[in-house]
Amino acid sequence: MSYLALARKWRPRDFSQVVGQEHVVNALMHALDNNRVHHAFLLTGTRGIGKTTLARILAKSLNCQTNGVSSTPCNNCAHCQAVDEGRFIDLIEVDAASRTKVDDTRDLLDNVQYAPTTGEYKIYLIDEVHMLSGHSFNALLKTLEEPPPHVKFVLATTDPQKLPVTVLSRCLQFYLKALSIEQISLQLKKILAAEDIGFEEPAIRLLARSAKGSMRDALSLLDQTIAFGGGKVEDAQVRAMLGLIDDQFMFRILDALALSDVEQVLDVSAEMAEKSVDFVNVLEELLSKFHQLSLLQFSPDIDNETIIDKDQLLTYVDKFSKETLQLFYQIALLGKRDIYLAPDLRTGIEMTLLRMIAFTPEQTNHVINPRRKETPAKPIQNEKQKVESESVSANIDTEHKQSTSQMISSQGSVGQLDKAGWPVFAESLNVTGFAREVVMNSLIHESKDDIIELYVDDACSHLVNDKRKILIQNAFIEKLNRQVNVKLTVNQLNEKTPQQLSKEKQDQTLLEAEQELLSDPNIKELMENLDASIIPGSVKAT
Repeated sequence: MSYLALARKWRPRDFSQVVGQEHVVNALMHALDNNRVHHAFLLTGTRGIGKTTLARILAKSLNCQTNGVSSTPCNNCAHCQAVDEGRFIDLIEVDAASRTKVDDTRDLLDNVQYAPTTGEYKIYLIDEVHMLSGHSFNALLKTLEEPPPHVKFVLATTDPQKLPVTVLSRCLQFYLKALSIEQISLQLKKILAAEDIGFEEPAIRLLARSAKGSMRDALSLLDQTIAFGGGKVEDAQVRAMLGLIDDQFMFRILDALALSDVEQVLDVSAEMAEKSVDFVNVLEELLSKFHQLSLLQFSPDIDNETIIDKDQLLTYVDKFSKETLQLFYQIALLGKRDIYLAPDLRTGIEMTLLRMIAFTPEQTNHVINPRRKETPAKPIQNEKQKVESESVSANIDTEHKQSTSQMISSQGSVGQLDKAGWPVFAESLNVTGFAREVVMNSLIHESKDDIIELYVDDACSHLVNDKRKILIQNAFIEKLNRQVNVKLTVNQLNEKTPQQLSKEKQDQTLLEAEQELLSDPNIKELMENLDASIIPGSVKAT
């Protein structure tokens, strides 16, 4: 007996066996049970998700000899078995991709008027109906709208946008969804258990992910894996068959990124090049790892089929901040898009990984050469040297404090934090982001003892909160080298803030640049002889 592929052997035979299309199944079952079956259905969706299967189940439900018209065909009568075996004469399956001419459609419609040969209904299943020509659609329209009572049409397509609206308006439309990784994984496990074939959980998840929403693709890959693995479904064999990257490479890359270790990144890249690894797959696997890590960061207890090697991934959750992972994901995404523009794929992957290290927020952790050991400090030999060392350290510390005090005094110290010195002082504060916006859009109101009060422009009131107040206060403490309490008060300001003064300075610089450009004799000659003009906004001050 010839071997029957899993995709054919495990094709659903009734509505209860259909996976992941409950919204379509429920509608068809209710229509059959209430005898309200429309004359034309349009099933749309990607490949391998059940369009043809649903049409055949519908044919059995309409022509079952045991149960009659119902949502539960018996699967044992002659009609049901004939549909399953593809020999039911009243189920006419048409491949529109090979019969696009109008003459083919006319020949097909000439037989519509005749009664069914053996069953109660004739079912016309037109697959890939969007491939029909415009004239073929026109020939089909009238029959599709008012067919004989014994005829039902089921149209299937992966590209419904190409169908004329006149056809769409004559059909009940059902969009079949791509299956999730969880749904495919559960079905594969069920089939392997029934076939008595051993498997590893990570291998099933890899197959489900590679199927990209198609159950037929998943079963075809499963057939290939069983043949490749000699009757077993194991993780290493699936990776080898699909050309996926060994996870050890991925975890070594994650280690290198966590330490910002440039040398390790280059070592891993060299090893992958020696083994002829597909660097595009490397970026895809890296994107998958970043996604899984982000899920675990936000929900450590998440039970998600997409997360492979969860226990090992959990060890990396604390090595990256949430913001860093989002940044890495975006860099990898852009790297995958642009990798074919690089001189070669290895250069593309290395530059992508180096870009991640270069833009990592924790820049102080970079390790250029981790094998190089730091030279230990020489110990102090005796008490005299120790006393001299402490004396020198005290002098250096005193000098540092004096220079810091002088710097603050030049930019406005606490006693001098007045309106005149505030713009320079505000510019020098070590704050970024929205906290800096608050500082730059404020004026110094009071600076007495350990209390500093800032009036913040009411236009920036939405930026003021406790978190930013603490950031600003810490910046003052760092700048002044002592404890202070900063108070932020939203108020309507009648004087120019540091932000406004900075903008005016930029505008003045730009104006001077434009005037200098216009006064250039060469520019004047071009404008006069060629009737040229300067594009507004194109002049930039440097």
